[in-house]
Amino acid sequence: MNTRLHKLRELLKENNLDAAVITGRANTLYFSGFTGSTSYLLVGMDKAWLIVDFRYTIQAKEQAVKEVEAIEYEDSFHATINEIIKEHGICNIGFEGDALTFSQYEELKNKLTFAKSLVSLGNKIDRIRIIKDADEIERLQEAVTLGCKVFDHIVNFIKPGMKETEVAAEIEYTMKKLGAKGPSFETIVAAGPRSALCHGTASDYTIKKGDAVVLDFGVIYRNYCSDMTRTIFIGEPDPELKKIYEIVRKAQEAALEKLVPGISGFDADKAARDIITEAGYGKNFGHGLGHGVGLLIHEDPRLSMKSTDILTEGMVFTVEPGIYVEGLGGVRIEDMVVFVDGKLRNFTTSTKDMVII
Repeated sequence: MNTRLHKLRELLKENNLDAAVITGRANTLYFSGFTGSTSYLLVGMDKAWLIVDFRYTIQAKEQAVKEVEAIEYEDSFHATINEIIKEHGICNIGFEGDALTFSQYEELKNKLTFAKSLVSLGNKIDRIRIIKDADEIERLQEAVTLGCKVFDHIVNFIKPGMKETEVAAEIEYTMKKLGAKGPSFETIVAAGPRSALCHGTASDYTIKKGDAVVLDFGVIYRNYCSDMTRTIFIGEPDPELKKIYEIVRKAQEAALEKLVPGISGFDADKAARDIITEAGYGKNFGHGLGHGVGLLIHEDPRLSMKSTDILTEGMVFTVEPGIYVEGLGGVRIEDMVVFVDGKLRNFTTSTKDMVII
């Protein structure tokens, strides 16, 4: 039995649906094995079809799991899907409500004329991916390990006088040299006062002695993403930044110690946030503690003040507290972790000791 397709079909049963049409690349890959950029996946209760155009026919037939039939459309995607649902008596179809634009929904509604109803499943299809299987956990560990090797290289590479863009280019070159497909998101290199930018993607700022440098990057390896952050210092840092570094490190340690299967994303966030707030920097920690990672860089579960997620076995997520002080700089430390066999496993092995270059 294909466990992934079985879970999707159980979701369809719960919602009184005959099939689901999937267009999101991550979900298409997850359920079919296809890595191409353009396709429609139609999953019925007994059969599944991967519809592609001529460019991807060979690839789809090679990659599609045995339970999914890869076919090339003749007229259009919608016309082919329409013929399938007519032939197989498919009436009620679910779709990825959180992924489709209104115009895409209108197109489905107008062109799938043999469908009786189209029902938004919100993010319920995405949520099937929230629990990682053993193969996924292995791939995620490999991705993180590769990222750690990149960090080790960059610590020896970075020097005063370099531009942030130069460091970012070296990060991305090194990950590809080590076998990654590429970065899992736009590489963040933020130095000096710019390190106070939570998402300070690399600029032409020249790195100087005394700067904090936030390095936040990830790789895509065997289709899975990694995400890590370390903050290093170029020469002796400002005393307040040294203090902030230790607070952030302590906050992350508190959260990691608190993490056990069954904890809520809210309580995990609170464990770190309380440390930062008690130190007087609560207003300077303006984002959630973490997020899930998998085929996409940002997935469920969420660890934040608004989270209602319960963290359970097989979930992979980040733990990334930070403090950001405008005009001074910022510090963030981020690891990727997973619950396996009732215990927390930390994928990220790069040092969290203060690195001063």
